[in-house]
Amino acid sequence: MDLIVCVKHVPDVSSAELRVDSSGREIDRAGLNYDINEWDDYALEAALILKEKHGGVVTVVSVGGEEVDRTLRRCLAKGADNAVRISDPKINTKDPFIVAKVLSAAIKTMRYDLILTGVQAGDDGYAITGPTLAEYLKIPHATLVKKIEVEDGRAVVWRELEGGVEEIVELDLPALVTVQTGIAELRYVSVLGIRMAMRRQIRTMQLSDLGLSPEEVASPWLAIEELYTPRVERRVEFIEGSPDEAASRIVEILRARGLI
Repeated sequence: MDLIVCVKHVPDVSSAELRVDSSGREIDRAGLNYDINEWDDYALEAALILKEKHGGVVTVVSVGGEEVDRTLRRCLAKGADNAVRISDPKINTKDPFIVAKVLSAAIKTMRYDLILTGVQAGDDGYAITGPTLAEYLKIPHATLVKKIEVEDGRAVVWRELEGGVEEIVELDLPALVTVQTGIAELRYVSVLGIRMAMRRQIRTMQLSDLGLSPEEVASPWLAIEELYTPRVERRVEFIEGSPDEAASRIVEILRARGLI
């Protein structure tokens, strides 16, 4: 079974305060640490589980510069068989439609039964790349997948919908699924796996390898007009101290607001 996982190298914002840069349209990325997108990490885990159950090859693909190799090597350390990086400074990597177009051109040169992506990326939250990629490849797809079973040339997937509702969908292979977090427990990356991954070759592809012109990947479909931090209208105050001290503070707040 040939499995392809699309991964993204994104800033880790869990322990950093985000600021808008001077242009007013971008995040100031100075000092931010980067890692694999959380949703893509679960997509990789789902692919590795399918490989262990059915056999086959897992190939991870990403778009970006040499810094992306860190994420690709993490995937190799976890058990991916091959890694491909599509790198060209002319590619507008901030536009999910262009990224999907570039990914589709690369994937068309590969063998695949199932393509897995994360539901969304942690840096932009668009959730566009996966479905758009499926449309470019003209294959069926399902989003928000939390369970996958493959049998008789079909993928049976469980989708997470609103209000705790689940939907079961059958897809003829080849197909694409976007994976939700929590689909499985993420495996540990061993030191030995990291060392071995550092010696593995990462295949690089450029626009000339994909049959795409610079004009096709430069002009964005989406444009950010303005980026700003929402005004804080309400703040949460955690009241500490003994029960008497907490009660006194609550009374002060209520009096200050004219409620008592």
